[in-house]
Parts: sequence; structure tokens; C-alpha cells
Amino acid sequence: MSRQPVSDAVPMAGAATPPFATARFTGALLVCGVLAGPLFVTVIAAQALTSDGFDPSRHPISALSLGDRGWIQIADFVLAGVLSVAFAVGLRRVLGPAPTVGPLLIAVYGVGLIVTGAFVGDPGLGFPPGTEPGIPPLSWHAAVHAVAPPVAFGALIGVCAVFTRRFLDRGRRGWASYSGGTGVAALALLLWPGAGGTVRTAVAVVITSAWMTAVAFDAGAELRRQRRAAGMITGDGSRPTDTG
Repeated sequence: MSRQPVSDAVPMAGAATPPFATARFTGALLVCGVLAGPLFVTVIAAQALTSDGFDPSRHPISALSLGDRGWIQIADFVLAGVLSVAFAVGLRRVLGPAPTVGPLLIAVYGVGLIVTGAFVGDPGLGFPPGTEPGIPPLSWHAAVHAVAPPVAFGALIGVCAVFTRRFLDRGRRGWASYSGGTGVAALALLLWPGAGGTVRTAVAVVITSAWMTAVAFDAGAELRRQRRAAGMITGDGSRPTDTG
């Protein structure tokens, strides 16, 4: 894939160069996007493999928020959401004042994860162990919980569509194919009927998280390019020495 920049923002003539510390802060926000996906997926995998009674063919991923160790998955949802919102802010700073839809949708995704963790679902389907095997009446917090994941992943699929168009407009066909393919695959996995919905959802989580991590890396490369163009770092990545 080519290394053309993500950004479509054109610096205005005479615009002030952002201070080095501001650029570093933006870079830190982009690192949040790099970390969000791997953290989210790793904790889910560890919880699913070590939680007694959890059956991915029957229980949704968010059921891991229940039981004695449920706080771990709750923290995972909330932290991944906070990191995603921080990444959205950093991405907005890199892209400039014009493009807002992509960062906004990433922020919606992050808020959706936070709400998913904050409002826990009801025990049911035999999990945690000792719970009745049926589906319990829906509590108010479980109703909020049920809405948040579809909104979150709908927003993330929308981000894939936005970046598909953005990459195509910049001639970055490899990135455009990756973005479009990720969105289509995730949508198909989430909407495909039949058994195994949790497994398909887990696969959708993995591929969308990997895509967001890749976009965060690419945005970091664009930030470094902008800093070089502004004379804020040298070709070897170091900060130029003030000789004045």
C-alpha cells in the first residue's frame, strides 16, 4: 500500500506552526487508538477461555461482565471505549478542520463501549454458573446494555465506509479495499442468521479492532510527515536543535 497521507487538510498560508508539545500530545492520542483494539480483544479472549461455564456458542461476549470476575470485562469495555474516544480526538487533530464524520463515528463507537460496560446485562442461559437456564425478564439496565453494542459497531462499520471513500479519493486503493472489505465482512458476520452468533461477533470484533489499529498507525505516520514538513522533527525522527 502506498504511503500517501491520510489527511485531506491543506495547511493555510501563514498558519501558525503548532508547538512541539501539542504535536506530541496528538501523537499520544493516536497511540490510544493503537492500544484500544489489542487490549479489548486480548481481555475478551482471556476471559472467554478461563471463565467457568462460558460457552461462546450460547453466551454473548458481554455476559463476561457477570459473575465474580465480571469487573474485569466491565473495565475492558470502559477502558477500550475511553481509548477509542481519545483516538477520535487525535485523529480529528491530524485530519484538520474539514473532515469530522470519521472521528465522530469513532467517538460514538467508544461511547458505545463505555455504555456497554457501565450498564451490565442480566444473568441468564446458565451463566454465570448457577443461573437459571432460561432468559430472564429484561431489566432497565439490561435494556440500555442491549442497545449499546449495535450502536457501537454500527458506528465502527460506518467509519470503515467513510475511510473507504477517503482512501479512494487519495488514490490509496490498497487501504480503500482493506477498509471496505473490513466493513462488509463485519456487517455480514453480525447480521448472518443462525447459530454461532457469538463466535461470528467475536470474529467481527477482531477484524474491526485490527483495522482501527492499522488506521491509528497510518495516522501516526501522517502526523510525523506533518511535523517534518513543519520542521518540528528531522529525517531521523529527532527534534531539531535550537541554534538561535
